[in-house]
Amino acid sequence: MQYLNYLIITLFFLLIIKRFVPTKGVTNISTTDLKTALNDKNKQFIDVRTPVEFKGNHIRGFKNIPLQQLSQKAEKELSKGKEVVVICQSGMRSQKASKMLKNLGFTNVTNVRGGMSAWF
Repeated sequence: MQYLNYLIITLFFLLIIKRFVPTKGVTNISTTDLKTALNDKNKQFIDVRTPVEFKGNHIRGFKNIPLQQLSQKAEKELSKGKEVVVICQSGMRSQKASKMLKNLGFTNVTNVRGGMSAWF
């Protein structure tokens, strides 16, 4: 019985750690780095927040594709040949979106650490 408890606790911690470890193959940049990247016309900028969050405040040049719709819209609205820069409010949803894009075959994905909260 005690072995089972240790196993459950270990699995729980592994799941927590996995959630916060950056996705392999995804570049992470700061908002300072983003300011420079915004001038690059060869990049696609995606904001995965809800439409209400996006409408309230967003960075010019970013396209709103909510996280819940990303898997359906990514293939149609994004080019796999261009870098995709992803932002959200705090960096958690964009990290999840970055992983999703990698799984869909996008090879050049960048996550903005800290998201919109770090932008100001």
